[in-house]
Amino acid sequence: MSVIVVEFVTLDGVAEDPDGSGGTATGGWAFRHGPEAVAGDKFRLGAKLDTGVLLLGRTTWELFAKLWPGRTGEFPDRLNAAAKLVASRTLHDVSAWQNSELLSGDLVDAVRREERDVIVIGSLGIARELAGHGLVDEYRLLVFPSLVGQGRRWFEGSAPADLRLVSSTQVGAGVLSTYRTR
Repeated sequence: MSVIVVEFVTLDGVAEDPDGSGGTATGGWAFRHGPEAVAGDKFRLGAKLDTGVLLLGRTTWELFAKLWPGRTGEFPDRLNAAAKLVASRTLHDVSAWQNSELLSGDLVDAVRREERDVIVIGSLGIARELAGHGLVDEYRLLVFPSLVGQGRRWFEGSAPADLRLVSSTQVGAGVLSTYRTR
C-alpha cells in the first residue's frame, strides 16, 4: 500500500483554490491556462483508480460530487467508478457520488489499516495530516506557471524533508513532477 498525494500548485507554492470555486481573490489560477490544463488524467493515476481508494476531505468531495457524476469518458468513468473514502465530521450522507463512503474513526489509523493504495486529491488538511505522520510515499505535483502571491501554500509549515525526484514531464501549461519520500 502506498499513499499518493496529488495537487495542483502554483510556481510560488499555492495550492488553494485552483478552480476558483473557493471564491478567493486569487482563485482560478489553474483554469487561466485553459480547460485542457486540468482535463483528463493529468496525474497519471491510470489503473491506481481501479485498484486504489480516493481519500477526500469534505470540501473537495462536495465539489467533486457536483462535477463528476454527470461526466463521461475514459477518465471521468474511471474516477466515478473509483472507491472513495470521505473524511468529514459534518457530512452524514455521501450518496451523491457513487462508491463514496464516510471514513469512520481516526484518519491516520484508517490509512494505516488500508490495504489499497490511497490517493489524496486536493484536500490540503488531510494531505498535511498524513505527511505529518510520515505516511505519504509519493507526491505528484502539477505546477502551473502562475504566481499568485497569497493563499494556502502546500508545504508551508511542513517539517524539513528530502524528497527524491522520480520524474518531471510537461503536461500542457504545467509540469508534473513526481517525488518519493522513501
